[in-house]
Amino acid sequence: MLPEKTKFRIEMGITLWPISKQTSLLREDQNMLSQTICEAINRQINMEIHSAYAYFAMASYCKSVELCGSASWLEKQAQEELGHAKKFMDYLLDRQSKISLGAIAKPQTEFSCLSQVFELALKQERSVTASICEIMGQAIAEKDYATQGLLQWFINEQTEEEATADSILNKLKALEGNAAGIFFLDKMLGER
Repeated sequence: MLPEKTKFRIEMGITLWPISKQTSLLREDQNMLSQTICEAINRQINMEIHSAYAYFAMASYCKSVELCGSASWLEKQAQEELGHAKKFMDYLLDRQSKISLGAIAKPQTEFSCLSQVFELALKQERSVTASICEIMGQAIAEKDYATQGLLQWFINEQTEEEATADSILNKLKALEGNAAGIFFLDKMLGER
């Protein structure tokens, strides 16, 4: 048993002993991500935040043309993207890796119609999916099973998001020129 002076007491009654790097049960690099995966996840965080920024820009356009239901749907989507960024950030911290936030590019702010908004939304979701799949490929190559588990959740989420954006866009295309139909769809989107 170690001498009492080498123990640390925590209020909850747990006793911890200092462990040197040489005798650690978990090597420092076993819990950390590779630099390649860490950099890719940091880029993904930037992409998720940019997606939120873009959704806010789309919502602003919708509000300016009195499509408040669509604006509400897009604002909720923006919040979801911020949640995704946070999930990736928490994962990096859990894996003792560094978060490196970059500049967020200015999103498109001008649109000619609601269909154009959802064309951009679908394109954006597909781009996010492709990026996540690239990280998954790297995680598979590195046999990083924890990252694969995280990314599988995101791939499932992206499949749903792409399908939703595609469905809305198809409805808008079918309603082209039908103002009453577009306003009805807008009302439905506001019920999300």
